[in-house]
Amino acid sequence: MRNRVATMGLIAEVQSPVIINCAEGDWNLDVYRAALEAGCHVIDLGSDIPTTEKQIAMSPDFEKRNLTAITGCGSTPGINNVTLNYAIQNFDSVETIEAGFAWSSDPKEFVVPFSMQSIIEEFTDPAPVIEEGTWIDKVPLETVVERQFREIGEQKCFLVRHPETFTFFFYQKDKGVKNVRFYAGFPSHSFHAIRSYINDNTAKERAVYVSGRGQVELSLLTRVLQEMNPPPPGYTEKENLWVAIEGKKDGKPKRDLIECIVPTLPGWEDAGCNIDTGFPASIIGQMILSGVITERGSFAPEPVVPPEPFFDELAKRHMKIYINAEAVN
Repeated sequence: MRNRVATMGLIAEVQSPVIINCAEGDWNLDVYRAALEAGCHVIDLGSDIPTTEKQIAMSPDFEKRNLTAITGCGSTPGINNVTLNYAIQNFDSVETIEAGFAWSSDPKEFVVPFSMQSIIEEFTDPAPVIEEGTWIDKVPLETVVERQFREIGEQKCFLVRHPETFTFFFYQKDKGVKNVRFYAGFPSHSFHAIRSYINDNTAKERAVYVSGRGQVELSLLTRVLQEMNPPPPGYTEKENLWVAIEGKKDGKPKRDLIECIVPTLPGWEDAGCNIDTGFPASIIGQMILSGVITERGSFAPEPVVPPEPFFDELAKRHMKIYINAEAVN
């Protein structure tokens, strides 16, 4: 994918008008450039904050080519961006936006998530947050707290680096937002299993030690662990994707909690709750192809994905949206 000529050749061979890039975020800017030169719409599952800024800055280039690019079209970033855009319309001003994910499983056993590389980076990389309009870096594992989540229960949560911290602030400046934070939430059995793979040199060496397999590069870790730890029979997961908004409406304090509850679907057991990564990307790609999304340029989902039809498609896939515990879809 870093070979732009080869990537453009593949795009031309496949002849797809919309590219859905599901690679790790390290590749996203290269794919954007190849898609732009090949004359294709493109979406991805999200990048780090510096890459997200560069992707959105390419908006004039995509607009000139009459193309749409949307970064962060999975669960979060993705679903949470659209739910924020939907709920924030009911606020006159916003002080604080917090968002995140939390999930659990039955039985309470560690099963490999969709990307160990991304998750270990979240555990170890500095977590940028916005406090009173200023960027501050936090050490993720120094911010661990216990929180209760509807349909999930108590989880260990901590601040992590996520592109929503940037895009929420970028798109909601007119609302006066001052504080933006993103939290990852894990059940204890998964939290401790992931921590067991992390040492002081993980981030520097980009590798971890796995008993019986030796030193394993982060880019290969998911596949190695999936081979070693397949899901037990009957294994299911449930995830709560959430956004909390605090601000004012008609001069009065207002707080809304928006949640998307994601189950394991029959026939998709191996995916667990990770259905909320692939399904939203498919929905958004189809929206571009069918003309539901008509904006041209480069964006995060907030300003361009229409919430109501998006929520309708999520409901068809058993993903329910709630505001303050009341069903939206």
